Amino acid sequence: MGKISVVILAGTEQHSDLARVLNGLELVREAKEAGDEVELVFDGAAVSWIPELNRPDHKLHKVFESVKDRVAGACEYCAGAFDVKDGVRAAGIDFLSEFEGHPSLRSRISEGFQIVTF
Repeated sequence: MGKISVVILAGTEQHSDLARVLNGLELVREAKEAGDEVELVFDGAAVSWIPELNRPDHKLHKVFESVKDRVAGACEYCAGAFDVKDGVRAAGIDFLSEFEGHPSLRSRISEGFQIVTF
């Protein structure tokens, strides 16, 4: 069983960003179905995806819902910087702020997680 931390960094500005988010969500879903210890972290511009993915009419909403139980959280600092804190809260996603307001990837690495970024 693997330990995987999927970190989505892609913003919402370009069509290719949608593909990166889908690939990240699919990796989480595949690892979850395989019984791996997997978590999903939204960091940087990717925090803006949470309110989008939480919309029932979004094309990736169903995939997001299928892995929502594996979402570790969203960068608290970045959610403030991108003005999406309310949308993150509305989606029921926790904020991560282990290192100066940001998620600590170092602690995840030290816990044996492989970091995969999209």
